[in-house]
Amino acid sequence: MNKPLISFEFFPPQTPEGMAKLTATRQQLALLKPEFFSVTFGAGGSTQERTLETVLLTKKEGHCAAPHLSCVGSTRENIRALLHTYKDAGINRIVALRGDLPSGMGSIGEFQYANELVSFIRAETGEHFHIEVAAYPEFHPQANSARDDMLNFKRKAAAGADSAITQYFYNTDAYFRFVEETRKLGVTIPIVPGIMPIMKFSQLARFSDACGAEIPRWMRKTLEGYGDDVESVQNFGLDVVTQLCEKLIAGGAPGLHFYTLNQANASMEILNRLGYR
Repeated sequence: MNKPLISFEFFPPQTPEGMAKLTATRQQLALLKPEFFSVTFGAGGSTQERTLETVLLTKKEGHCAAPHLSCVGSTRENIRALLHTYKDAGINRIVALRGDLPSGMGSIGEFQYANELVSFIRAETGEHFHIEVAAYPEFHPQANSARDDMLNFKRKAAAGADSAITQYFYNTDAYFRFVEETRKLGVTIPIVPGIMPIMKFSQLARFSDACGAEIPRWMRKTLEGYGDDVESVQNFGLDVVTQLCEKLIAGGAPGLHFYTLNQANASMEILNRLGYR
């Protein structure tokens, strides 16, 4: 059986030391021959220059790099300039997102929704970029209803998205149900599950509270029970996330996208257990 394609997400480091560590992480993960490395774009475009720097360095090393682009705080001219910078650098993949509104920022910007950004990228650059968009199996925390969130996803696909990456989750039923419901709406693009390795419970709980990803009660209680025993947290996390990936692969998931937090070990161990070498 062919293994699903894999990809990894990084955030742009703030310091030269962080950039050096990320380069080492990228070299480790590159051994697994991922389809691409994506690089996040801070709230309100706050990491724009560092995102660009990280993407260009990744490309220079010979890897496929996919910068995130966000609606929040962006103008048409700003996005147009970035698109042409990336195009000229030989980048051919983009992750197009609405993005998070930073506290204190009054308005999103010239683009209100990700489907508008996708349409703009297509109008500006035609078919040059493979466009990824976000999907939310447990629904976006700001969605008015499950139906609204589904229709919003359909609009992104209709605007020209090529594929989607989901928010991370630990309930495979949520993913498979989301895929099934979107297919009923006529959406045919691949929907790749996002995978979050578990390294620190406090960190995971904070992320999950912010983005609406559910930590099942049995998992939360088990992780809480380990307290400050980091090794037990990580071993449990490796087992749980490996089993999650096994179920996704068995169910036909088209890929696995790892949220690495700029670290290689956990993702590599999970993928080794899955038979990636």
